[in-house]
Amino acid sequence: MGQQTSEPADLEQGVEVVSTISDDIVQKDGPLCAAEIGSELQKQFAILPGGRGMNGSPIIVFPEFPAFGELEEDEVQSVLSYLTSVPSVAASGVGFILVIDRRLDRWAAVRATLLRIAGSFPGNLHLVLVLRPSTLFQRTLSDFLFKFNKDEFKMKVVMLSSVTELHAYIDPGQLTTELGGTQEYCHESWISHRTAIEAFALMVKTTAQTLQAFGTELAETELPNDAEATTNLLHVHTLKKDKMKEDLQVALSQGGRLLECINEPLQTDPEYSMTHDELENLATVQRLLGQLDETETAFDDFWERHRTKLEQCLQLRHFEQHFREARAQLDVTSERLSGFSEVSVSPAHAEHVLRELSGHEDKACDVLDLALSLASEGDRLIENSHYAEDSIRPKCSELRGVCEEISSTLRSKKSLLLRALELHHALEKASQWCEDGIFLLASQPVDRCQSQDGAEAALHELERYLDTAALHTLADRSAICCQYEAVLNAQLRDQVEKVFQKQSSVQEMFEKRRISLKKLAAKQTRPVQPVAPRPEVKSPQSSPNQERKERRYSADNVICKKVESPLHNGGTRHASLSEEEENLAVLRRHVMNELLETERAYVEELLCVLEGYAAEMDNPAMAHLIPSNLHSKKDILFGNMSEIYQFHKRTFLKELEAYTDCPELVGRCFLERMKDLQIYEAYCQNKPRSESLWRQCSDCAFFQECQKKLEHKLGLDSYLLKPVQRITKYQLLLKELLKYSRGCDGCDDLQEALSSILGILKAVNDSMHLIAITGYEGNLSELGRLLMQGSFSVWTEHKKGHAKVKDLARFKPMQRHLFLHEKALLFCKRREENGEGYEKAPSYSFKHSLSMSAVGITENAKGDNKKFEIWCNSREEVFIVQAPTPEIKTAWVNEIRKVLTQQLKACRDASQQKSSDSPVHTSNNSSISLSPFRSSSQKNQRKQEEKKAEPSPTSDVSSSSPKHKEPTPHVSLSRVKWMSTSSLLQSKRRGWNKASLSVDASEENDGYSSGEDPMNSDTEDEVGKKLAPGKYTVVADCEKAGPQELSVKSGDVVQLIREGEEGQWFVKNLRSSKEGWVAAANLLSLISESKSSQSLSSSDGSVSGNLSTSSSCSETYTSYSDIKP
Repeated sequence: MGQQTSEPADLEQGVEVVSTISDDIVQKDGPLCAAEIGSELQKQFAILPGGRGMNGSPIIVFPEFPAFGELEEDEVQSVLSYLTSVPSVAASGVGFILVIDRRLDRWAAVRATLLRIAGSFPGNLHLVLVLRPSTLFQRTLSDFLFKFNKDEFKMKVVMLSSVTELHAYIDPGQLTTELGGTQEYCHESWISHRTAIEAFALMVKTTAQTLQAFGTELAETELPNDAEATTNLLHVHTLKKDKMKEDLQVALSQGGRLLECINEPLQTDPEYSMTHDELENLATVQRLLGQLDETETAFDDFWERHRTKLEQCLQLRHFEQHFREARAQLDVTSERLSGFSEVSVSPAHAEHVLRELSGHEDKACDVLDLALSLASEGDRLIENSHYAEDSIRPKCSELRGVCEEISSTLRSKKSLLLRALELHHALEKASQWCEDGIFLLASQPVDRCQSQDGAEAALHELERYLDTAALHTLADRSAICCQYEAVLNAQLRDQVEKVFQKQSSVQEMFEKRRISLKKLAAKQTRPVQPVAPRPEVKSPQSSPNQERKERRYSADNVICKKVESPLHNGGTRHASLSEEEENLAVLRRHVMNELLETERAYVEELLCVLEGYAAEMDNPAMAHLIPSNLHSKKDILFGNMSEIYQFHKRTFLKELEAYTDCPELVGRCFLERMKDLQIYEAYCQNKPRSESLWRQCSDCAFFQECQKKLEHKLGLDSYLLKPVQRITKYQLLLKELLKYSRGCDGCDDLQEALSSILGILKAVNDSMHLIAITGYEGNLSELGRLLMQGSFSVWTEHKKGHAKVKDLARFKPMQRHLFLHEKALLFCKRREENGEGYEKAPSYSFKHSLSMSAVGITENAKGDNKKFEIWCNSREEVFIVQAPTPEIKTAWVNEIRKVLTQQLKACRDASQQKSSDSPVHTSNNSSISLSPFRSSSQKNQRKQEEKKAEPSPTSDVSSSSPKHKEPTPHVSLSRVKWMSTSSLLQSKRRGWNKASLSVDASEENDGYSSGEDPMNSDTEDEVGKKLAPGKYTVVADCEKAGPQELSVKSGDVVQLIREGEEGQWFVKNLRSSKEGWVAAANLLSLISESKSSQSLSSSDGSVSGNLSTSSSCSETYTSYSDIKP
């Protein structure tokens, strides 16, 4: 805690005076107050009218009171004690005069009264005057008996017969009218005045004591150490001060009213003469009021000093808080400034660093202005006599020192960068001069060397160019190194050396050319005789090289050629290549700098969120601001952000920094940490829950207070999105690096890293969809890895008995979102959710699933290159799937084919393992050749068997006779079906029943159904075997790639004429009558068989057409001869 305030000396002195005056009126150890003995005073058996004797003794009158003897001793004692305490101490010291009026009483009562007074009077008695009984008998008796009992009273008693005798002892003006005097006395008014005066005195005393206690409290208060506590303390003390002021005002107001009551007789009668007691009361009240005013003034002065000190304390606490904040900002600015390099490797790099430094300088200037403004504020506090001058002055000096240091560093770094940029420009200028010189040497026409004038002109041209060397080239290597020593690093020194070598080489070239040209200019050459051209016209097939061979040159011309050739072919090519490599290196470094800078900023942002928000959720001081629905939900709101921060801070950032000088190799870092980067998948999966929780609590005071402390312009939701943005940023930076690293050592690693990052993004995207599936009762993790997901239009067909029935006569397709796993295919219905952000993300209602071990596919359906079929149980249940584009359809078919291929291979391996353990002899009748390239007789025989096997008048498998007679006709499948292993085994067990033989005859009679082994197909072999001269229908568009190639569009009929070299076919478009070459590899994906032609391939060019038999196939398929009608 801080120091204490000063002691309120003036205030205590005033309070002591007020207390003394009050004690004179209200004795602590004396008799009771008038208010406490009001009933006894009301009996009026003794009064203090306020008169004085000849010597100033106070007069107490005992009026006629027949029941005086019946009074209790306590009553008499209380009243007498009170009455003797009313006069001043000086008057009481002279002694009291008692006037006892017993004119209507008897001597016995007089004697009893005197004895009682003598025994209980508390004050100093000066004289007792008794008006004896007025009746003759009692007067005589009293005169007689008084003489005998005089010594018994032990006080000076004078017996008086009348008031006239009384006036001889006391002036009538000091006696009441009952005693023959002129003094007006009202006992009720006297009691009221005494009660009011005593109450006022007590109030004044209490107020004074309260002021003293409050002043002591203020003086002993320790100054707080923080601004908030100081503000609260100042507020509390101000409230107490206002209450004290109210009490003072009440006391002053009551004293004023009491003063008016005392002066009231004077207001009505200006000639009224106050009694001594009234004058004393008036003086007492006036003294109390005056001292109360002085006490109030002293209290106000003390409060002003106390308030000033508290306000200065508050100013000090604010100054200290702002100092800490400014100091932290200065430290951050200084740290960031230290990260800027003073040297650069290229002009682009120097300009880039200079731009960034300028941007940082703008921010630094704001921080410096803030710090210097704070120092000026501290100076103003010192000028205003602040009590903490010794604490403020060092802080102001520290702020100014740090600001000067940062400003000096900024100026130094900027100056060095400008010098580096100046050197780079000088090097560029010299290098460009060399390049222009080489171009000049290479571009001088050879014909000019044939004459003396031409040689002289070329020589003058060279000399003029050499004259510009002083303005463009570097003169002295040592001078350059000395002038730019502060910015020269190893790379810059190498560049300087290269430029000087380049200058030397170019100057040497110029010197050699000058010597040659001087020789030519000085040599007398014979004039060349013109020769008439031959009359015959040159063949248009003649080449320019042949024309040059026929020309004849002079010896000088040959010399010129020898000088020019090496310069043009060698020097310029080498220089341009070197410059291109340098530019690519600069671009790579630029991308690497961006990667590192954004990575550092990303780590700082994560730390800021974790410390400024996550940690504050555990801060007890912030607990009252956290809403109830946010309690214990920190892990939901922030996910695994802490894990991401620790990985980037401790590992990834440091490893990236190790590749600063070799950006092209940074792909290795990504590949080594690819497994660690998968932590983003968990963060993204939690993001919808985090987003939902944020939207519920975004307006709470906790987040607003945290954002205010961090001085963030954006809310927490923007920072929670940073990890999602960061993982997507990597692939963009890797693409940039890859673009500038072609042919470098780490190019392959960059490509692999890019593919891996894209794989992570795909996995994250797929998982985000996967967690949105609802209604699936099983465990999704048991279905294997998610391979693909996407939205499709789906028709369903079910086979009941021997007829196909469309599901509920559905002509309109169902919109389904398909999830392809390794072990199952899920059909879901996409449902859009209302809301914003992640709450608007779709959910998927589970509808149906197919086990991948029981499905087959048909790659083309209903003549649509975007449709394919998925079926199971020998086509008892068929799903016709239409993709948005042919490319998506091809990708899905290929992926499903891979799954089925892997299953079949696994089954074959298991079967071969089983065969090796227990050999099984297969009869020749049970195996057939599955190759589609069989003779026509075999094909016809097979079709006859199929017709016999099917009693229906409509054949399920259509036959087509090939037009082109070949020894082994090239038959390919326009609709290829892929069956899963379990489907093949079911077909074998069923003996190839009719359902399994029905290919697609009900839809289109150009198909061929086969459960062929995809492992035995070879797409490259199909190109040579399938393509044959004939007419074909184009099913996809193809633009020509060269002038001799042919463009075709979907629906065109083409004629394959002949096969050329390198896989080219000469094709005629029958619709446009145009001819041209088409690559054979493209034909498989472009054409299909017309109804009178052979079919080449499926529309995506990825079918398997060349199938051969194998032992596994023999086990999987039964022969057609096993089919029973």
